[in-house]
Amino acid sequence: RERRGEILACCNFLSFLGAALSAGLFFLLSKVLHFTPGQCFLVVSALTAILALITLALLPDFLIRFCVVMITRIFYRIRTGGLDNVPIQGGALLISNHVTWVDALLISATLQRRVRFMMARDIYETWWIKPLFKLMGVIPVSATDGPRHVVESLRAAKAAIEDGYLVCIFAEGALTRNGNMRGFRGGFERIVKGTGLPIIPVHIGGAWGSIFSHYHGKVLSSFPRMIPYPASVLFGKALPESSTPAEVRIAVCELSCESFNLLKGRKRTLNARFVRRARQFWFRRAISDTAGKELSFGNVLVGAIALGDVLRTECDAEEEMVGIVLPASVGGALANIAVTLMGRIPVNLNFTASTGAVASAIEQCKIRTVISSRQFVDKVPGFTLPEGTLFLEDLVANVSTPSRVKAVMKSLFYTPRALAGGRRIESDDVATIIFSSGSTGEPKGVMLSHHNLLSNVEAIQLVFKFEPQDRFCAVLPFFHSFGLTATLWTPIICGFSAHYHPNPMDGAIIGEMVREQKLTTMVATPTFLLAYIRRAGKDDFKSLRAVCTGAEKLKPRVADAFEAKFGIRPMEGYGATELSPVGAMSVADVAIDCIPQIGTKPESVGHPVLGVAARIVDPDSLEAVTEGSEGLLQIKGPNVMLGYLGEPGKTREVLCNGWYSTGDIARIDSDGFVFLLDRLSRYSKIGGEMVPHMAVEDVLIEGVSTVERCIVVTAAPDDRKGEQLVVCHTE
Repeated sequence: RERRGEILACCNFLSFLGAALSAGLFFLLSKVLHFTPGQCFLVVSALTAILALITLALLPDFLIRFCVVMITRIFYRIRTGGLDNVPIQGGALLISNHVTWVDALLISATLQRRVRFMMARDIYETWWIKPLFKLMGVIPVSATDGPRHVVESLRAAKAAIEDGYLVCIFAEGALTRNGNMRGFRGGFERIVKGTGLPIIPVHIGGAWGSIFSHYHGKVLSSFPRMIPYPASVLFGKALPESSTPAEVRIAVCELSCESFNLLKGRKRTLNARFVRRARQFWFRRAISDTAGKELSFGNVLVGAIALGDVLRTECDAEEEMVGIVLPASVGGALANIAVTLMGRIPVNLNFTASTGAVASAIEQCKIRTVISSRQFVDKVPGFTLPEGTLFLEDLVANVSTPSRVKAVMKSLFYTPRALAGGRRIESDDVATIIFSSGSTGEPKGVMLSHHNLLSNVEAIQLVFKFEPQDRFCAVLPFFHSFGLTATLWTPIICGFSAHYHPNPMDGAIIGEMVREQKLTTMVATPTFLLAYIRRAGKDDFKSLRAVCTGAEKLKPRVADAFEAKFGIRPMEGYGATELSPVGAMSVADVAIDCIPQIGTKPESVGHPVLGVAARIVDPDSLEAVTEGSEGLLQIKGPNVMLGYLGEPGKTREVLCNGWYSTGDIARIDSDGFVFLLDRLSRYSKIGGEMVPHMAVEDVLIEGVSTVERCIVVTAAPDDRKGEQLVVCHTE
């Protein structure tokens, strides 16, 4: 792109030269040798073909690169980044993640230099393609060849780098089977040792889901969703030759964050994505609830537009945020979508919080309009609605027949910007504000952008692989980030349905709901799972294919009890409101083509989801610690919040260079799995040693043989030891 003018000039000159030579030869043959026009055409064509074959025979690398570029550009739309980090001349080692069978083609198509790849020997020996691999200078390697052959392959790679070539290896050793990046194998250190040449991290993004990946099981087992398929190839800053596999892996993970950020654009908003999805699946069921309400995608779009038109007359023009006090229900979902389509910011207020916390949230957001429901408020004793509250029953009653007709026309023909009253909404604009519980002071408002939420929705989709026939058991409240992202936006953005119930503790009703509606996926907290173990029937959850928990630690005893009763084991994830909220997730173990990949480990909260990087640092110095060591967990990715509302100081305390300090003590193993130990605030320093409260709780709970949350460990001052542990327990 930088030399486009020079390239066009060269192409024009060569075209002119070829045309002139062809015309001259044609004139010579016809006028001097008296050939017929047909004979002249045959001679010129034959000479041109011979010349082309001679050129390609002398330039096999050109031929290969030409074919690679043609094939990849037909099937993939590749975005690139960091090309300046690749040296123009001289050797370097490229280390990339491994997503598809055509990763080598994707990398080759983005670079102007020749790349020599290291490849598994069993693939290299495939008879029909081996000559091409030889022509490309591929270096075969296999761990089963024995130490001597492996050393020879590494020496060949080192010689190629010293000769000035780019050498690329896929340090995972095998294609990903579940989308997660495997641990990086050692050995590449020998290739660059003593050369003084750099290591360039490479990340291939967006290709998980293409027909050449294992997203659908076996490669080429499904039809392509789109051609060309969007993908990205990013090159990171050079790393020193002394870099360890863990350091290179983190660098590649950081590039995965950038691959999501490349997607930013005007159409990457909740408004645009929902409108497009609703028009695509107009008659498909979208949302329903236990009160008997049910709406298709088209009805949701029309209803949200009509409700928004009524709200627009009630709200001031300069009013940016609208409060919502509604449970997980069709009405609550419709209100959130309507406010979003209006171009305003919905703020779901926590109706279980104290009156002071709710008042603080309203004041911080400068909310003057709150939407609620009389029917719901009657069921929440002690909750006081602010003045100026609009009731959903009245708003719906004010939607006239002409308004409905107008809403239908808008839903069919208006752009998302027109639906928002001409407001220009960008990816990085605030989409919602979620407030903390306020248990440690004033509740903090977490600002989440459209890009934050959409990136997390896409990550959840890539983990669970939702299909149109899936049905979501949606019981988490919308004032919780897990509930807002997972149970509201994920279904309507991905194109499947959700069934709501307002009280997540109604174990018997939720069990009956899952059984009758044949729901397939459920997200909940471990506390809610305890209610389902006690009250739901044994066969109620038979239709579920995935159960995911978050918000608190999933004890092994709870998981065992749930699996023993319902036949499905809940998987644990990790997140925070500041992470929109999912940061890591456990998935099922898979084995494709006899190659397994572990998706979950005991006591682990899973692997960082796609586009998210995790690292462990020292809590005091914030310097990275060695692999497997304990320390403060930091998260980086497109899901990290914009900041705290009106609190730039507190934002700077937890955000630094894109890394969010979670406040959790954890460790990360060589495969990238995160193991939470406890909150930093729940450690006691006793006799100079850091003691995690959670570890003590686990031992005590195991001793009393129960799955109930009956014990909690805290600390109190101690003059001699500094601190002492205190155990609080029920009878």
